[in-house]
Amino acid sequence: MGVQVLLIEDDESIAEPLADGLRHFGLTVHHVATGAEGLAGPYGDVVLLDLGLPDMDGIDVCRGIRRSSDVPVIILSARGEEADRVLGLELGADDYLAKPFSVRELVARIRATHRRHRLPPATDPYAQQSSYEGESAGHETPYTDPADDTPPASAGPLVVDRRTRQVWVGDVPVTLTPKEFELLALLSEDAGAVYSRQEILNRVWDDHYEGPTKTLDVHVATLRRKLGHPAWIQTLRGVGFRLAVRSPAPDPPHGPTAS
Repeated sequence: MGVQVLLIEDDESIAEPLADGLRHFGLTVHHVATGAEGLAGPYGDVVLLDLGLPDMDGIDVCRGIRRSSDVPVIILSARGEEADRVLGLELGADDYLAKPFSVRELVARIRATHRRHRLPPATDPYAQQSSYEGESAGHETPYTDPADDTPPASAGPLVVDRRTRQVWVGDVPVTLTPKEFELLALLSEDAGAVYSRQEILNRVWDDHYEGPTKTLDVHVATLRRKLGHPAWIQTLRGVGFRLAVRSPAPDPPHGPTAS
């Protein structure tokens, strides 16, 4: 069965041709016209969400979906301002496409988002648990963020489990949106290495991502807040970001064991 899409769009003049276009590319489309209907589900594999709905703001719908599901959400809206894009992405949307757009581009984004979200653990080369102690080792480089020192030892190890898509700091589980998890998982692939902004956008968002780069800064800021200390993710001036690490202590704090 192809990708199942929930389209939440109140304008029939947009919804009908859009649904037909998506079906032409082999996608299954269920269309609803209100936020309440959208929140009732089922969400399918990917949600396409218009912000200008008649009964509630699409941002509230996105927030409601994210409370109960990690289904990928792509916002479709005539609101093309950077502030709207950043807000939608910060609230948990995986992508944001400003109207007008081509059906072909939307299909490419749907497939890319679905592929990243549904990658089977057996085929994921990074489907393993990684544990990091919060301190960078080796040569230090000046960073943009004044708070980028060392996470306190009391924070415990940072555990990123790609197989189960779970994250802990010490014994405390950290709840992340799909996009936040993919960003942290990328940085943990080679902890301590610097990833350029463009590489992160290409790998976490899309090879053809053309949205605001501010989106990345928002996600990094949110990750720092959720991890409990800004020093977990360090900013290299003019280059990109890296995950702060050091060699594990002989007897590291005992955290949860991921199966």
